[in-house]
Amino acid sequence: MGSSKNPSFASMAALLFGFCVALLFPELAASRTRHYTFNIEYHNVTRLCHKRSILSVNKKFPGPRLVAREGDRVLVKVVNHIANNVSIHWHGIRQLTTGWADGPAYVTQCPIQTNQSYTYNFTITGQRGTLLWHAHISWLRVTIYGPIIILPKQNESYPFQKPNKEVPIIFGEWFNADPEAVISQALQTGAGPNVSDAYTINGLPGPLYNCSAKDTFRLKVKPGKTYLLRLINAALNDELFFSIANHTLTVVEADALYVKPFDTDKILIGPGQTTNVLLKARSNFPNATYLMTARPYFTGQGTFDNSTTAGILQYSHPSHPHSPLKTLPLFKPTLPPINATNFVANFTKRFRSLANSKFPANVPQKVDKKFFFTIGLGTNPCPSNTSCQGPNNNTKFTASVNNVSFALPSIALLQAYYLGQSNGVYTTDFPTNPTTPFNYTGTPPNNTNVSNGTKTVVLGFNTSLEVVLQATSILGAESHPLHLHGYNFFVVGQGFGNYDPNKDPR
Repeated sequence: MGSSKNPSFASMAALLFGFCVALLFPELAASRTRHYTFNIEYHNVTRLCHKRSILSVNKKFPGPRLVAREGDRVLVKVVNHIANNVSIHWHGIRQLTTGWADGPAYVTQCPIQTNQSYTYNFTITGQRGTLLWHAHISWLRVTIYGPIIILPKQNESYPFQKPNKEVPIIFGEWFNADPEAVISQALQTGAGPNVSDAYTINGLPGPLYNCSAKDTFRLKVKPGKTYLLRLINAALNDELFFSIANHTLTVVEADALYVKPFDTDKILIGPGQTTNVLLKARSNFPNATYLMTARPYFTGQGTFDNSTTAGILQYSHPSHPHSPLKTLPLFKPTLPPINATNFVANFTKRFRSLANSKFPANVPQKVDKKFFFTIGLGTNPCPSNTSCQGPNNNTKFTASVNNVSFALPSIALLQAYYLGQSNGVYTTDFPTNPTTPFNYTGTPPNNTNVSNGTKTVVLGFNTSLEVVLQATSILGAESHPLHLHGYNFFVVGQGFGNYDPNKDPR
């Protein structure tokens, strides 16, 4: 009889402890663990009358949605059924203490080999909105990508009008050729890679391409309703303009962070960037349909895909929901010119942190270290006994930061660091300032060669950095977005020309 009381007391104690934990840490009670399985496999797809076997996740193109709430733990088992090694990057997720789950091959992990699996384990911390996931080795991300949808915590609302429906819209690219063959040829010859054959909206090129009218994304809306469009640019390298004819978009979030809302009829979205916008449908059936279109913003030299992808905004008639659309007029949006730099600069300046009591913008007031990074294209010499198609037909195009082009190691950097085996894998002498200053946006230097190496900078935890990113015109000016893995940063100034610390915004 005495022994029977102990389990009862233990159960009550455990129950009381659990209740106290829930009271002290309510976010633990509200969060949950979400499990996903991603099977990387071959998948036959036809676009532009070209049928080919693509690489996909769970035979979906684009891939499946990953949905979680802020505070949730996410476990994704990735199983590799293809001949290529693969890794998955959770683009924009703040990897706080889970850097090994970030995904770039040979940086935070070795890639997943054929017939092997790996489980990614991370927690959504301080983020809500839209991000994306994609393969992060070679060019597998051309078809291996999908949306990450982060909902607010349970019982928390958006800081803007609640939409009637939420719709992911993912911009991508379609190659009639095998993308791996395209990038392999470019790396071998040193020339720029062949461009894609089409841009896509949710995997569909749309009616402006030949043999593509049936492969058109349709956004069906009801009069008077509000829609949250989760815009994602999964294209390889291109910034894209986007607009919906005769409709206004309200920007409310970018890269899983709320922003001060602003209205616009056209947006710019960089590769890897996400932007949430509210679309308010017209109050009455308009007796019309509307194109939504996207095409690139481009200021560099060389060839690029100068085509336009389109989808259709289609209203449901309240009395005749199945009425034919061919008889309705079709309105087309007007996008900025290909090289509309003024529009891009003005549009970008409109993004501001929400910066209220609930979502403050805690910009560091003390800077521990200052970095100055020059970014651009240079050259590498052509290897002996080979022919190259870079500048002067005897060099290869090579991207660099502070004149250093990154060379992939043979094992993951994080693994080598953790095991104390950095010798021969990487060095810690990456230059935090240009080794040879020059007129970055003026006359190009005579020597355009860059060095190659696996160089890193090791920083202490909680270091506050000021990083100046300086574009260059070594082989011609270009617009080049940059993405920081695993964490967010604050944009505190921007401008044209060479950065002047005494005059430019701080």
